[in-house]
Amino acid sequence: MKIVLAPMEGLVDPIMRNLLTRVSDIDYCVTEFVRVSERVLPAHLFKKTCPELHHGGKTAAGVPVHVQLLGSDPQMMALNAAKVVRLGAPAVDLNFGCPSKGVNANRGGAILLETPNEVHDIVSAVRKAVPKDVPVTAKMRLGYKDKSLYLDNAAAIADAGAAQVTVHARTKVEGYKPPAHWEYIARIREYVKIPVVANGEIWSFEDYQRCREVSGCEDVMIGRGQISQPDLVKAIKAQRDGAPVDPIRWLEIVGLLLDHMEQSTERMLPGYVHGRIKQWLHHLKRCFPEAVALFNQVKVIKDIDLLRQALEVEQTRLKGD
Repeated sequence: MKIVLAPMEGLVDPIMRNLLTRVSDIDYCVTEFVRVSERVLPAHLFKKTCPELHHGGKTAAGVPVHVQLLGSDPQMMALNAAKVVRLGAPAVDLNFGCPSKGVNANRGGAILLETPNEVHDIVSAVRKAVPKDVPVTAKMRLGYKDKSLYLDNAAAIADAGAAQVTVHARTKVEGYKPPAHWEYIARIREYVKIPVVANGEIWSFEDYQRCREVSGCEDVMIGRGQISQPDLVKAIKAQRDGAPVDPIRWLEIVGLLLDHMEQSTERMLPGYVHGRIKQWLHHLKRCFPEAVALFNQVKVIKDIDLLRQALEVEQTRLKGD
């Protein structure tokens, strides 16, 4: 009964993986996608997206990190998969779900769900290129424009040799609008013989339970819910096991924001750092009323030192209370 941290482009980066696996009981993570086009990528590009490759493919908390590839050329996908495994990736995941218009316009992500034969060819080529003991998995949506090919795509992934398929229970056109159609995942489970992971609209223990009941899946993947409540997986597992739940405090969240800021300053250009902090604060507003006030206070700040000062003042205030 695993719970997985979803790959979210521009949000769940190495810093976020480091922080979330520190405070929540996540079983494994999947990276943001590495774009594959016309060449075998140099090692430093893989390690930029997945610096955990320097440490056995695990976060500092010891949580495995699977590397996700996105592309449409089976041979190039295979060659890049083989390389990232040599660099230490514990598993390779293939992206057939990204809804980005730019990505789709270049034959990547969800657009490939219009042609299940291409999906099959990509998975098959990667599976043949990667050692048998390294899992090859895939993530898909229910379709591009509609759901007419969802079973065909799931079968294409399974028949090509994937070890597992994660299903985001919406089409590309549906984007991230609720609801997630978990009942379609149940039909996929009946149709294919490989494990299926359910993904979409899990924000609470109650959502987790209902998703598993409707989809029939043992394992789930959580994205925005985990960003909004950094200890969500830990809380879900505690409630599932009948253990007491000790919710994360706002003081600890502010500490995570400051830690994120320091790590971001080391990895990013200054102009991007404040945006990442505000982005996370925006997501935190869903679960923490204190985040609303802090977000409104810092949303116009662009100076890194002033932003750090605002977070430190909040931290000092909370410690005083």
